[in-house]
Amino acid sequence: MAPATLKTSIICVSTVCGRISPACMGSPLDRQRLEALRDATGASLMGAATLRRDDPVMACGGGRLPDNRIRAVITGSGRISPDGKALFSGRGPLPVVFTSSVAAPKLQRLLTTTAEVVAVAGTPAGELDLKEVLAWLADRGVDRLLIEGGGRLNYSALAQGVVDEIHLTLAPRLLGAGSGISLLEGQAPLGDPFLDLELTACEQVATGELFLTYTVAKE
Repeated sequence: MAPATLKTSIICVSTVCGRISPACMGSPLDRQRLEALRDATGASLMGAATLRRDDPVMACGGGRLPDNRIRAVITGSGRISPDGKALFSGRGPLPVVFTSSVAAPKLQRLLTTTAEVVAVAGTPAGELDLKEVLAWLADRGVDRLLIEGGGRLNYSALAQGVVDEIHLTLAPRLLGAGSGISLLEGQAPLGDPFLDLELTACEQVATGELFLTYTVAKE
């Protein structure tokens, strides 16, 4: 689980067949749900592949970018370009990029005026240590973190045991294409073989979507 001082949630919208891309599948009501959760949390964290694909600014309700809310991206490879990316447009407070110690110097030169670059350690599995990321955020006063995907970051966060709950919008849609990104993109089972969830809220809305909230079972 996440540190006791920081609650971590994953939010995503998925087809019935478990795909979270393309990002346009959610309704305006789903968008409102996302923005409300941003309003209620102190930071958002997104994988670099999702940033490259969707180009989000991670704004709160009404397009606001509060000065005290952290917008962050995580990348092991350092594959981030500041050109044409909404996150690095100069709007709102300086975003944060978490990366490896190898990629950090290059990104610090590339993003000198557009982001704060933070180097974090790796795990034995070769991923960036999300517990270290959460500790950094907690030190800066964040008590609730919203993970906004994609599939690899969702998997890593669950595999490293830092997720407390999942907010899933189940869209009444099917994709069927193998190229679509799954809710979780990983190699090994998360449990033996499953990681159990507890359904704590279920709401059907006018669009036919289901707004589901799950807590992650504790060991």
